[in-house]
Amino acid sequence: MNYNIRGENLEVTDSIKEYVEKKVSKLERYFDTPLTSEVHVNLSVYNDEQTIEVTIPMKNLLLRAEEHNTDLYAAIDLVVDKLERQIRKHKTKVNRKSRQEGAPKYVFAELEREAQQQQLAVEDESDIEIVRTKRFDLKPMDSEEAALQMDMLGHAFYVFTNSLTDETNIVYKRRDGRYGLIET
Repeated sequence: MNYNIRGENLEVTDSIKEYVEKKVSKLERYFDTPLTSEVHVNLSVYNDEQTIEVTIPMKNLLLRAEEHNTDLYAAIDLVVDKLERQIRKHKTKVNRKSRQEGAPKYVFAELEREAQQQQLAVEDESDIEIVRTKRFDLKPMDSEEAALQMDMLGHAFYVFTNSLTDETNIVYKRRDGRYGLIET
């Protein structure tokens, strides 16, 4: 694998580069043939939070993961774990299909062929298909009550009519666990 490691608000030292290469190279054990694709790694620091993004474009398959942590090395470990889970999930899916179809076991190439077919199907499909429509009445409430309703329902966002402005607003849960409000 060829590594393209970039740092944003951070100098990529040799030790960081070696650690990233060592950890990401462990992913090669999941493949029958050595990977020839380029691994794109973006490291960034904002407000004492380390972010790492790893993208591995392969033929008709894209592995991508992103992690945030206060420790850069912990973020690297977490992102590699996430990539391993993605690979295992796809391999399990392929193995299940191969057992159903009677094909040889442990064929990761089947996954790439399936991804290629899905990509071609998406390219052929020019319009967006809406698979479900929901209708509901917007109850007038304040943003705090809307956040409570959203949490009760277990949703990531909630649409409501703001009782103060009489406009449609959206309250949503942010990655940091706090809430955001979108006003129309």
